[in-house]
Amino acid sequence: MPQHTASRPLRWSLLAAPLAGVLILAGCSGGGGDSGGDSGDSADKGFTLMVAEANDADNYYEQLTDMYTKETGVPVEVIPYPSDAYNTQVTTQLQAGNAADVMILAPGTGQPISVVTLAEAGFLEPLDDTSAGIIPAGSEAQYTVDDKVYGQPTALAPVGLIYNSAGGEEVGIDEYPATYDDLLAACQTARDGGKTFTVLAGGVPFNTGLFAQLISATRVYEGTPDWNEQRAAGDVTFADSDGWQETLNDIVELNDTGCFQDGAAGGTFDNITAGIGGGTALTAATPGSAAASIGGATGLDITVQAFPPAEGQEPFTLASANYAWAINAKADDAVKTSAQEFLDWAAQPEQAKTYADLAGYVPITGVTADDLLPSYAPIGDLLESGAYTGLPNASWPNPAVYDALGVGVQGLLTGQKTVDQVLADMDAAWGN
Repeated sequence: MPQHTASRPLRWSLLAAPLAGVLILAGCSGGGGDSGGDSGDSADKGFTLMVAEANDADNYYEQLTDMYTKETGVPVEVIPYPSDAYNTQVTTQLQAGNAADVMILAPGTGQPISVVTLAEAGFLEPLDDTSAGIIPAGSEAQYTVDDKVYGQPTALAPVGLIYNSAGGEEVGIDEYPATYDDLLAACQTARDGGKTFTVLAGGVPFNTGLFAQLISATRVYEGTPDWNEQRAAGDVTFADSDGWQETLNDIVELNDTGCFQDGAAGGTFDNITAGIGGGTALTAATPGSAAASIGGATGLDITVQAFPPAEGQEPFTLASANYAWAINAKADDAVKTSAQEFLDWAAQPEQAKTYADLAGYVPITGVTADDLLPSYAPIGDLLESGAYTGLPNASWPNPAVYDALGVGVQGLLTGQKTVDQVLADMDAAWGN
């Protein structure tokens, strides 16, 4: 990004809101063919893979598939698209029948490129028992339609407040806040020292929504892990939820207390990269992989922290399999078989850890606190013990609910919305 040309941009890709317009790719690559054709031995049959990449350095899919090709001889053509165009490319090409054989999608139903949404539309091929076997417990519904699995998670992607501890020490914050009250005090300490405790991309609904979800981990899901299921059943609503009320009221308090940078309502992702990398801000709500990206580019010790719990709450965080391999239902049979063999290979613990380390995530299987990237050390015990929930919006029924949250938080920052209005908008977007 402009302020730090050496750094790798944050990987917002599949989590970002889709483009409003439709981009049609001319001369698409050799994706789906006739589904009924069997054209040769799958062991020799290559396939195409479409992925989102923020820049040329985000080439961990190529690195993993190159390893597979060297080991098996099966060629894999990786087709990268810019992160901000990827969602539209996937849906446009699937509808046109010329998408790649394999693609990276989002689990659940919360986005246009979500696994369940596309499977229900008939675009995806069912996967085998190996793919089903690595789905995190409790999240099966995000990959399954009519008892068939259509997506294989790639890795666990923790979300937290990435933290520049050296910057904190410069202003007298010797350790990350253990409680919400400690956080409020740290915000004032940071201000007094000429820094911002949290830099927020307040002009980007994805980031404001992500920040709200991070707070909701302790405020809502630590005590009621099945809250989304209760909402789907009509037993609870956002408007009547004490936890969601607390989540949004915390954001109002943080804003009023000066925890965010001046002009936070208009903030961008560039502000996050510049603030953390340049040492003017101490934390930001991002996918955990940003800690490794910014830390690697700047030499700073950037770690991933949970949002501090309030009184009476236990530490809890967000970590979910936000990315999933999926196979195009239009691919020919030999290609489908070859692609599934690759997914089986990628599911093995050794390959799962290799991918996670390359991408800056956590292995989808066998998580242990002492075998993670150093940036995850502060939340290692939470990950190992299962004290986390997936991104809540992954199982919300449509993207409009998350849009209402992200845009609503923007309104809280500017004073144009109240907490009650935002929660009512989320209930209306839910549809019942």
